[in-house]
Amino acid sequence: MFGLVADMRRRQFLAGGTALLSVAVAGCGHPNQVLDLDEASDEDIADEGSTRVEPGSEEYRVLTSARDNGSATRTGSYELFYRTDTARVDGTYYEVSETRLESYEKTVYNVDVDLGPDNSTAERGEVAYEDLPEFDREKLAVIPNASTDDRQHNVNVDYGSAQEVGDRSALVPDPQYDIVTHEGDRYRVAVESRTESGREYRYEVTEIAPDVDSFADQVREEYLFALTGLSAGEREVVEEAIDGAYYEDDDAFRSVVEKIRAHEGLNVEDSYGTWLLSYENVEYLADVEW
Repeated sequence: MFGLVADMRRRQFLAGGTALLSVAVAGCGHPNQVLDLDEASDEDIADEGSTRVEPGSEEYRVLTSARDNGSATRTGSYELFYRTDTARVDGTYYEVSETRLESYEKTVYNVDVDLGPDNSTAERGEVAYEDLPEFDREKLAVIPNASTDDRQHNVNVDYGSAQEVGDRSALVPDPQYDIVTHEGDRYRVAVESRTESGREYRYEVTEIAPDVDSFADQVREEYLFALTGLSAGEREVVEEAIDGAYYEDDDAFRSVVEKIRAHEGLNVEDSYGTWLLSYENVEYLADVEW
């Protein structure tokens, strides 16, 4: 299990290490070794082991549909959950199954909006912005929001496929107009198309925890270990890592990292990872780069 929230936290840790070192050791690059321990709450642990899906996102739409209907499908050129199989939706945690189905090719459309056309004479037809269907008005919100400084620019607006648009548009896929007017200004719109390749995906979800505390306990059961039996030098490394971060590539550092890496991590890559450990009865998320 590994979450996108956790991935963001790890990147911030690495970036922070770079910033700290640039102050401490001017002229030297970022070290290849870092140990950083952050005291972990239930929320921290749950976030490290899952993706938090926000309302309004594509992930939220897909997973709530799968939850409510048993499964859901989506077409796209990439996977939504390639970094995790656990998602938090409305406070509940689900195991996510994302299955690739058939590949496809489809025609997708975009509308190019010329905010200051040299030629504003309609060839196909003209329409007032407020008379467009609601779908077009939402897509072309750049028109009522355009400023004088925008007049030299074109804006390209993605509409998706004809199937996704349905009968909600007066422009896509078969444009009825090529000029849109608004408060005395005239804008040229041109419909463009391209072929897009992708895949169809099927999603299924299984509830695994009803709340943060329950899920954090599951993560603990799978990953938590006690960091014990340390020498005095190893304890100094750990305590400095708790106070800030430890950067020295010395024997004590390597020994502590070896002890940590002997356990299963929440996320482990070639040269860095995140572990959940307890030290002197306090739980920490340990970010390690070696």
